[in-house]
Amino acid sequence: MNETTRALLRRVSTATLATALYKRGFRSQMIQGVLPLRTLGESMVGPAYTIRTIPAREDLNKLEVFRDWSHPQRKGVEDCPPGHVFVVDSRKDPRAASAGGILVTRLMVRGAAGVVTDGGFRDAAEIAKLAIPAFHARPSAPTNLTLHQPIEANVPIGCGDAPVFPGDILVGDNDGVIVLPAHIADELAQEATEMTAFEDFVQEKVAGGQSILGLYPPTDEANLARFAEWRRQHGR
Repeated sequence: MNETTRALLRRVSTATLATALYKRGFRSQMIQGVLPLRTLGESMVGPAYTIRTIPAREDLNKLEVFRDWSHPQRKGVEDCPPGHVFVVDSRKDPRAASAGGILVTRLMVRGAAGVVTDGGFRDAAEIAKLAIPAFHARPSAPTNLTLHQPIEANVPIGCGDAPVFPGDILVGDNDGVIVLPAHIADELAQEATEMTAFEDFVQEKVAGGQSILGLYPPTDEANLARFAEWRRQHGR
């Protein structure tokens, strides 16, 4: 992806991006029900590399399948390009184990930008200590290796009710993960950066006691002039 876009997206929130997407008619891009295993200092950003699963059929999903080098999950871990986000459709079932500590470590070492699943992780406490952002739905019970079976990699999926196409840009922060259609990611990054500057200005003014009326949204022209001066002073 465009590295300037990647750098910009690391500094904007999923909430701001959701607003920018809403302006363009996109209302279902936030992956529902997933949160990071640890607090993030900056946003996770990267193109999607996807894994699709289906409910397991017991005779086709025994532990022996993991010996197969072409197994979609195992092969996917080795094929996911550096800088990409490994994202798994686990059908919104937190009982399903999308990966464990060893596989996530392998993704980290290979340079993946992050891991996202609407299922669960095994070894969640161990994964939380790794230097890779990881998002999952909190499991209500120990995750099950054989509840779902991976079927194919790098195809369109649904993850937490959001459509994810290979190459779409995933941005994850402490509120969750949002999916940016690849063809508008650059313009969304620029717009969200502008929106973030204005929101930082508004936050400062509101914290100082100013009313939101005429400020948010900026229907009073005087506030636009104040914002322009604030940007000049802060180099924004």
